[in-house]
Amino acid sequence: MKTIKLMLIAFFAPLQFLLAQEAVTLEQCQKWARENHPALKQLEIYQQILDLKNQSNSTSYLPQVTLNGQGTYQSAVTKIGLSLPNIKIPTVDKDQYKVYLDLKQTIWDGGITKAKEKLNTAENAGNLQQTEVDVYQVKDRVNQFFFTTFLIQENLKILEKKVETLAERQKIMDSAVKNGVLLSSELDQILAEQIKTRQQLIELNSTLETVRYALSIITGKTTEQFQRLTLTDEASASDKPLMRPELGLFSKQAELLDANSALLKKQRNPKLFGFGQAGYGRPGLNMLSTTFDTYYMVGVGFSWNVFDWKTTNRQQQVLKLQKEIIQTKENAFVQSIDIATDQQQKQIQQINDLLKTDQELIEVRERITKTSASKLENGTITSADYIQDLNSEVTARLTQETHKIQLTEANVKLANIRGIQ
Repeated sequence: MKTIKLMLIAFFAPLQFLLAQEAVTLEQCQKWARENHPALKQLEIYQQILDLKNQSNSTSYLPQVTLNGQGTYQSAVTKIGLSLPNIKIPTVDKDQYKVYLDLKQTIWDGGITKAKEKLNTAENAGNLQQTEVDVYQVKDRVNQFFFTTFLIQENLKILEKKVETLAERQKIMDSAVKNGVLLSSELDQILAEQIKTRQQLIELNSTLETVRYALSIITGKTTEQFQRLTLTDEASASDKPLMRPELGLFSKQAELLDANSALLKKQRNPKLFGFGQAGYGRPGLNMLSTTFDTYYMVGVGFSWNVFDWKTTNRQQQVLKLQKEIIQTKENAFVQSIDIATDQQQKQIQQINDLLKTDQELIEVRERITKTSASKLENGTITSADYIQDLNSEVTARLTQETHKIQLTEANVKLANIRGIQ
């Protein structure tokens, strides 16, 4: 049994390692960052708030019951100023008491309940869209951390290749120094450059871990999951319509103002209601009675604010002006996006132009380095000259790799500006 367990561990261990080292794309990082964003928790909270508001609003057609009570003493009461033989005309007591229930039942509220429900829905939609705007902003930080990590990752590969080249050159020069063809000082130049390159690798690896940690914080994943990053081809976003979440927010804000306007109109409508009162007191409805008695009464009524001295009209004008402000903000936002789009397109064109010459420069630098290596072996140039040519080739390769990554990043940024992703 123990042997079987060991065989299973030996079988699955490499598979787990491969899964842990699976390349991670930018899209995955953005998805993780969205899921990990604290603002997303607000979506559920806003829904709970909407449900509570609608529940409260739905009680407007339920009867309103109020329990009241009072005891009073009056300095004077109503008296009948007549005197009839053998007839005692009752008088009202100066102390009076009553406990009663008031009931009011809305029959029609002028459409206010329905208008409030639409207002609550519009307000909630605006809150949800604002959350989407807040979450969308995290994409810029994810892009920054991702491409910085990827650039360092690729630069490390080029510097490691340089280390290998220097190591091969060292082996050749060791033999030449032993045979007296080269001075040991020339070999020391190569050894010094190796140490310098290893120091650069140490610095880059330290920076890489720092950026990976930032990426892990924003995505909620471990740094081990970002050991290998990969880029995917990005389609051009310049010819696609603007789809930024801010546009949806402007629309939701305008809809909220419309819902407020509709509610104002409904508040001017007449209201129809039923009412009733039941109580116990002295006197009851018979004001001449001197005993405690029960009583009740029911009825219907309506209310209508016929004149509000144009208050509603002025409030409507305020809402209209606020809607115009939202429109101006939207126009300014679209204008800023158009400017940013144009700038980004020019940057993409510039990087494309640079990439056309990068490969040519690398090929020239490769030939120069090979020639320098041959001259160094023949003793016609110094190690410093060879290192200078080698560094120029490495710089050309780093520049090309940087431009490639910058081009992808620029396309992603353009898509982010346009709201395509």
